[in-house]
Amino acid sequence: MESLGSIALFVLVTETRSFTLAGKRLGISSSGVGKSVGRLEESLGVRLFHRSTRSIALTLEGSIFLDRCRRILSELDAAQLELSNARDLPKGRLRISVPLVFGLVMPVVIQFMRTYPDIELDIDFSDRMVDIIDEGFDVVLRTGEPSDSRLMSKRMGSFQLCVVGSPDYFARHGLPEQPADLVNHACLQHKFPSTGKFEHWPLRREAGSEDFELPQTMVCNTTEVLVEVARAGLGITCLPDFMLASAIRKGELVPILADYTLHTGSFRLFWPSSKHLSVRLRVFIDFMHANLFAPARVGQEGRS
Repeated sequence: MESLGSIALFVLVTETRSFTLAGKRLGISSSGVGKSVGRLEESLGVRLFHRSTRSIALTLEGSIFLDRCRRILSELDAAQLELSNARDLPKGRLRISVPLVFGLVMPVVIQFMRTYPDIELDIDFSDRMVDIIDEGFDVVLRTGEPSDSRLMSKRMGSFQLCVVGSPDYFARHGLPEQPADLVNHACLQHKFPSTGKFEHWPLRREAGSEDFELPQTMVCNTTEVLVEVARAGLGITCLPDFMLASAIRKGELVPILADYTLHTGSFRLFWPSSKHLSVRLRVFIDFMHANLFAPARVGQEGRS
């Protein structure tokens, strides 16, 4: 069992790329991690990592060994899965990554935790493009279509970007009739935290119309804040419709320029195709598919 523990620790170090982070995950010191890796290297007779004061990197032998270790742990996981299936009790840990859309995701995650109390969740909130396999995620929620042959995916639901403002704002400043009119309005813009890039407002422009830049009356990397500022009557914003459905339904925000809005996107769950579909992963995928874009939640029929 000690050798299995050393293998699991070695794989964790490759995923975190750090003795310190691996140690924090396991509740042991970085020196303890280093000694364990050193004993493993000594028993194998090869060096698994190139070490420097700032970073570690796999050697060629380490890369070969990593592939074998992942297979061993996968087989061990499969054996545990068979026992779990025999008892039909979803349990164990899921490492997941979800985007920074708390209002959409968290109510469903909380509901899932109440439904499956024996499943432990390790959640990464990020809008960056993670490497699912190299970073050791079980499942990831992201927008877009599948492009990696190593991954399986399932569509969760669709969304559209909407341009909105409050009735009070439009009463004071007038209603924009075409995209170019936005240059004379307060625009509340979203900036992605991981890249610093602005969320594009996907507006169709009239043929022959001149290019224009939207005012940056407020820039924020949290979409929930932009919703609140727009509700307060301080400007116009462009966000996914699932974030705006409640405020629109209550009359707090009004969609505009619908005929000029082009973008429709979708959310998908992605997971490694090589991974055994454990009971806990299967129930998570099914639960998210059934609830994430349920009509009762997003305020619209036909969205899932």
